[in-house]
Amino acid sequence: MDLAFTPEELAFRDEVRQWVRAHLPQAIADKVHNAQRLTREDMQGWARILGKKGWLGYGWPKEFGGPGWNAIQKHLFEEECAMAGAPRIVPFGPVMVAPVIMAFGSPEQHKRFLPGIASGEVWWSQGYSEPGAGSDLASLKTRAERVGDKYIVNGQKTWTTLGQYGDWMFNLVRTSTEGKQQAGISFLLLDMKSPGVTVRPIKLLDGECEVNEVFFDNVEVPADQLIGEENKGWTYAKYLLAHERTNIADVNRAKRELEHVKRLAQQNGVWDDMRFRDQIALLEVDVIALEMMVLRVLSAEKSGKKSLDVAGLLKIRGSEIQQRYAELMMLAAGPFSLPFIQEAMDAGWQGHFPGGNVLNAPLAANYFNMRKTTIYGGSNEVQRNIVAQTVLG
Repeated sequence: MDLAFTPEELAFRDEVRQWVRAHLPQAIADKVHNAQRLTREDMQGWARILGKKGWLGYGWPKEFGGPGWNAIQKHLFEEECAMAGAPRIVPFGPVMVAPVIMAFGSPEQHKRFLPGIASGEVWWSQGYSEPGAGSDLASLKTRAERVGDKYIVNGQKTWTTLGQYGDWMFNLVRTSTEGKQQAGISFLLLDMKSPGVTVRPIKLLDGECEVNEVFFDNVEVPADQLIGEENKGWTYAKYLLAHERTNIADVNRAKRELEHVKRLAQQNGVWDDMRFRDQIALLEVDVIALEMMVLRVLSAEKSGKKSLDVAGLLKIRGSEIQQRYAELMMLAAGPFSLPFIQEAMDAGWQGHFPGGNVLNAPLAANYFNMRKTTIYGGSNEVQRNIVAQTVLG
C-alpha cells in the first residue's frame, strides 16, 4: 500500500488549488477562516460557482455530467477547498440524494432532478430523523398512503439540517406496517413548497437555527416521485449513508481548523504555555492518524480492492476531533470567545490582527454546537457497538 501521491495527482492538486483560489470570493473565505456566520447566499453562491465549473457533483461519474474523478482526486479536491476557506458543500443534494437517484431512479427522474442539483440552483434537505426515530431510524412513523397516482404524507421529521432553506426533501416514509420495520419504508422526493408542509426552526445553544422540525399535514406527493420500488426505501437509505464512507470523518476541515487553533494560541498569548502546546500536539497527531486511515481507504478504492469497512471508526474519531479543536479554540481565546452577539461581531469589537481579519469569533458558541457531532449520523455509542460486532463477531 502506497500512501504517497503520484506526480499526476500532485499536478491535479495544483490545478484545483489555483482554480479554487481564483474563484472563491475572499469575503466568504474570510468568514470561514474566522468562524463567522455563513448565510444561505454564501453557501449557495459557492455551490453555483462550482456548478458552472462542473465540480459541484465532484463525485459523479461522467455519464451523469460529473468529472469522473477517482477517490484520490475527490479527496484532494475536498482538501484544497477546505484549506482555501471554502464553505463545506451542503451534502444533501450532490453527495447524498444524487447517487441514489442515479442508482435507483428512472431515466425521467435523472433528467428532472439531477441538473438542478449539479448547478447548485436547487437546495435539498434530508427527511430521516423523527422525534422517536433517531439512531433507531427503522422505527420511523411518518406515513405515506397511496391514493391513485399520488401519496398522502402525514407525520413529522426533526433535526432537519438547514431545512429552512430547502426547496426539495428526500424523505423516508412508512408505506406498510407488515413484517419487519425496515420492510415497510419507502423513499420519496417531496417538494417542500407543497401545501401542508410546515418548517419550524429550532434555535440551538449557539444562537443559530441550524436544524428544524418539519411537519406534513396531508401533503400530496405525485407517485412518480417515488424512488425505486415501494417498501424498498431502507435499501436505498443504506446505500445513501454508505456512499461516501470517508466524508463523515471531515479530516480536511480538521486540518484547516488545527491551523486556526495555532493562530488563536499565538494571538492570545498561550502559545508559550507548554501544557497548552502539548494539547495542540496531541490533536495534530490524531488528525494525522485520521488522515492516514482515510488514505488507506482511498488507496484500497483506487486499486480496485475491497474498501476497508471503517465508516464507524472514521465517524467516531472524526467527531471527537471536531469537539477537541472547538474546545481548544475556546480555551485559547478565553473571555473573547464568550459573546455571540452578531451585531457586535460585525462591528469588530473583538479587535483585529494584521490583514484585517476578525481576531476572535464567538468560539464558545461553536463549542456548544460541536457537542452534537458525537450524536448525529449514528451516536458514537451505537457506532462502537457496530465496530465491536464487526471485529469480534
